[in-house]
Amino acid sequence: MKLIVQIPALNERDTIATVIAGIPRRIPGISRVEVLIIDDGSSDDTAAVALRAGADHVVRHTANKGLATAYQTGIDTALRLGADVIVNTDADNQYPGDEIPRLVAPIVAGAADIVIGDRQVQSLEHFSPLKRALQKLGSSVVRWASETDVPDTVSGFRALSREAALRTFVTTDFSYTVENLIQAGKRRLTIQAVPIRTNYVERPSRLHRGNWNFIKRQAAIIARTYATYEPLKVFSYIAAAFFVPGVLLLGRAAYVFIGRRVTDLTADNVQALLVGSILVLMALITFLIGLLADRVGGVRRVQEEILYRVRTMQVDDEAWRRAMNARLDALEQHAPQSAVVGGPEAER
Repeated sequence: MKLIVQIPALNERDTIATVIAGIPRRIPGISRVEVLIIDDGSSDDTAAVALRAGADHVVRHTANKGLATAYQTGIDTALRLGADVIVNTDADNQYPGDEIPRLVAPIVAGAADIVIGDRQVQSLEHFSPLKRALQKLGSSVVRWASETDVPDTVSGFRALSREAALRTFVTTDFSYTVENLIQAGKRRLTIQAVPIRTNYVERPSRLHRGNWNFIKRQAAIIARTYATYEPLKVFSYIAAAFFVPGVLLLGRAAYVFIGRRVTDLTADNVQALLVGSILVLMALITFLIGLLADRVGGVRRVQEEILYRVRTMQVDDEAWRRAMNARLDALEQHAPQSAVVGGPEAER
């Protein structure tokens, strides 16, 4: 079983060697461990330092494309390199490399498709009370949206089986963590969490510009991804927000109309009738949009299955080519001298 540890990196020459040195090369149940660096348009010599430190593969983006794109590039490259298990870790040395064996153990045992490292945020002393509260609230929202029980939903320290990696595809340009977790939950992949240690990172995050910027962008990803996988439910909630007050207003209009006939009431019901009718129509239109979106979602599910099968064929073809090249190299190395052009037998 082959494990590839992928490390997206942007201008991390000061820490990348430490991260690579901390990755264990012998793990129970794993026959080979390789390190893949995704250089996301670094302006320093991150790639060169990584190669000197022992990285097996380096993929470079010609310009900075963002963490989500770098993560997807790593997944695609690791699959082409024949990975059976993929671990994603950060280049800032936040996640200790010696936690990798515990992270991949459930996948090696066949008990999970995805394993996410739980940083146990509530016990991290360098997190402010506000950040811990926001992390707790955000993770609870993601757990609801993804129908999972992962404690630390934005942890980037995660392991994926080959099957889970083939079904992983990032569509956002900000962060992959939340989107992939919701995708995995909706696809009914088996997800586990493993408590891990973390190292303190002094420099500020390069992913976002403060807590509120992070919350705003992650909230948009949660809303968009959840609506993608549950369109009928989302539009039904919106329709209900129009339908309930609309029905109440129409009920008032009906009460006034009946009251006029029975007791000669002089109350006016035109405004209630007009606004209530508009709200009910808006609810009906919103619900119909949800039905259409749900049917589009059916087409999307077929497209995802096609994408999965195409990626599987590409990866299998790449594995077949590597196996054939290895066999040809072995045959050339063990071929008798007389079979080599120009050898003694050819001179006779």
